[in-house]
Amino acid sequence: MSMTTDSASATNTCISDWAGSPLSTVHHVAARSWPIPVEEYPDGRSYLVRFEVPGIDPATDLAVCVEAGTLVVQAQRTDSAPEGHQSEFRYGRFARHVRLPGGADVRDVSATYRNGILTVRVGMAPEHQQPARVDVEIQQ
Repeated sequence: MSMTTDSASATNTCISDWAGSPLSTVHHVAARSWPIPVEEYPDGRSYLVRFEVPGIDPATDLAVCVEAGTLVVQAQRTDSAPEGHQSEFRYGRFARHVRLPGGADVRDVSATYRNGILTVRVGMAPEHQQPARVDVEIQQ
């Protein structure tokens, strides 16, 4: 998987590496994470998934991976304002898991981050490579 950002490349971390994940090898409960708003749709030969994650540095605060047919995005936003300030912003951990459609090519995934929007493009296998039906021989 490749990941492109407007600044430096972000570190890729999979769900099993993230504390609090049901697949995590870290067995303590992490602090609550907020869901990331998402929109997803097919776009020609690709499947696009867009995440709203403003106010982060994608090089250090964002991780994207595909694991078990699921796109996993994790982000963290820290509060840098002076103590005692008024804020309605959410800070802390943010995460979203998006099940990819059948035919998604997990070897063909790229991501860009611009203006607070993370766009992940997943290649789709051409129709002729994905037969509608496959008969499976049963061995006895």
